[in-house]
Amino acid sequence: MLNQEAARRAAAIVARTITGELTTPVPPALTAFVEKMVGTARPLGVLFYGSVVRALTADDDAAAAALTEGVLDFYVIVERQSDWPRGWISRLANRLLPPNVEYHEHTINGMTLRAKVAILSLDQFRRLTRPQTRDTTIWARFSQPVRLVWVRDEPAADALLRCIIRAVGTAAHWAAELGPPQGTPEQYWTALYRETYAAELRVEKSNRSRTLIAGKDARFSQLLMASWTAEGMDASLMPDGELVPHIPQARHNAALRHWSLAQRLGRPLNVARLLKSAFTFTGGAQYLAWKIKRHSGIDVPLTPFAERHPILCAPAVLWRLARNGVFSRSSPPSS
Repeated sequence: MLNQEAARRAAAIVARTITGELTTPVPPALTAFVEKMVGTARPLGVLFYGSVVRALTADDDAAAAALTEGVLDFYVIVERQSDWPRGWISRLANRLLPPNVEYHEHTINGMTLRAKVAILSLDQFRRLTRPQTRDTTIWARFSQPVRLVWVRDEPAADALLRCIIRAVGTAAHWAAELGPPQGTPEQYWTALYRETYAAELRVEKSNRSRTLIAGKDARFSQLLMASWTAEGMDASLMPDGELVPHIPQARHNAALRHWSLAQRLGRPLNVARLLKSAFTFTGGAQYLAWKIKRHSGIDVPLTPFAERHPILCAPAVLWRLARNGVFSRSSPPSS
């Protein structure tokens, strides 16, 4: 009975923490961008995550620079694939191999904001945040701080909240399985994110997993222990502040076998997503043109045909860049 009460209290801590993060206000320009992006569509909600979320907790200058110089990251969660405007091929591709990614660019109050927008159905969101999934990409991202910047109604908000709580619980579960036998909360989270990066086709700096936690140590520490308790995991808090999760050996061995398979599947899965994006990345040509100008200083004019068929036009773009000496530069231009 005592364990059940402790689990309920811990689950309430997780729910309050995540609710507070989801409802933290964002700059008005960002809200206006999302409203313009959504237009007349009626998704369940729009979730904002990633490096710009972390920058918003810094000083005002850093936050303003992050909004205008970086790329915003959003997930649009829909009830049905048809709830987000795109062609039937894109909807089918998103159903078979989620998520699809789009590029959106709008000028708000004189500022040009840019965003990568991924689309998931609620059923996919639920499935991809469970501990049993072999796809690490969704729960790992949503175990980090997230903002809910647009929501259809209260039931939609509740459904999204439950998915994010599940993502945090899944991340805490795997942190225990993949982390050290005994260690600090920081060691468990950094071990987790190091392993999830390794399971994906992503090249990151060696300290990348630590930067995800930096400045939010108390948040990650609280969520780790509370999630373990809510799950019913037995763990000890040592006098020096280190944690010891008590995981039965048979369960631990089974978890490691599951993770080994997830690692083997992770990179092929992400290669497949990259190949799919070549045909479904709405606005991809515009996004690449902006990236090229930002890093090389060269304008790549986009005809309507190039916007519709970026792959066919790629050789011409590469030839233009080569003629301008981009590939022979010893260092990138200053920007």
